[in-house]
Amino acid sequence: MLIDGVKIGTNSPCYIVGEISANHSGKISKLFRLINKAKSAGVNAVKIQAYAANTITIDSNLKDFRIPKKNSWEKYKNLYKLYEKGQTPLSWLPKIFKYCRKKKITVFASVFDISSLKLLKKLKCPAYKIASPEITDIPLLEEVSKTGKPIILSTGLANYQDLKLAYKTLKKNTNKIAILKCISSYPAKIEELNLNTMMDIKKQYKCPVGFSDHTLGKECSILAAAMGAEIIEKHFIENKSDKSLDSFFSLDANSLKTMINQIRDNEIAKGKIDYTITKNSKKNMNGRRSLYVVQPILKGKQITVNNVKSIRPSYGLHPKYLKNILGKKVKKNLLPGERLSLKNII
Repeated sequence: MLIDGVKIGTNSPCYIVGEISANHSGKISKLFRLINKAKSAGVNAVKIQAYAANTITIDSNLKDFRIPKKNSWEKYKNLYKLYEKGQTPLSWLPKIFKYCRKKKITVFASVFDISSLKLLKKLKCPAYKIASPEITDIPLLEEVSKTGKPIILSTGLANYQDLKLAYKTLKKNTNKIAILKCISSYPAKIEELNLNTMMDIKKQYKCPVGFSDHTLGKECSILAAAMGAEIIEKHFIENKSDKSLDSFFSLDANSLKTMINQIRDNEIAKGKIDYTITKNSKKNMNGRRSLYVVQPILKGKQITVNNVKSIRPSYGLHPKYLKNILGKKVKKNLLPGERLSLKNII
């Protein structure tokens, strides 16, 4: 699968997405700063959320629409007010795509309804994210699948059957599908992650997989990448003092950069299958053992375990010959510290 020409999948570097979400706090200038921070941190792409509050819910205070108590966002009272606070105005989208192209960083979006999909298509959005609450919106999935663009599907609010149906729906029109393991709680608890499921998804669906990380900190993203995640998505903010709708579970830009550097270092360390001794290791070859004379051996006398031993360094005879030479005689006097050589053995 390719996004803006970058390959995602086995044997490719992990594709890292910086999720802006509501962390722009309603200011496009701040959103642009976040884009710059993400680029400096080394992300492959930034992602925005393309919705308006009235396209995903209604402004109602009936019980069904109220935000439950003890929810991280309960102060916003109902769903409409929460989404109104968090939305990225659709009028910003042309400016965002233009800015990212100027800065040479990939941007794509989570799509929540047909109207925003139409706008994103006009803007030549290079990929689409299906957020986990939309995984059961089969009509939306059908339309997104017809775009021919890569689709990243998140599983946080999906059970096994939901995922199966969503994948089957997308598969009718496209093979460009990636699936992210996700826990839709904020912040997510590590004991609920079950990251092994990510690799089982890869086995079952034979597509790129990854991790949409809502945990605190960077460690779980680093672990997921080491386990085989081909995509990592992480919410981020400018700095630790930043306050926004999603800041309480987002990574600050400096920590995002540290996370990415660690993932890249781990990828280098994983390397390839190679049994040769490395160039720098060869400098220490004298640390291997070899056969040396440790007690004087007079000409014509036998080699024994007392006068020849396998010791460091490695300039003498290979230790594999020891059993074969025990009991044999030497051609000349040998002193302690001399390398044993087959040419000196009768």
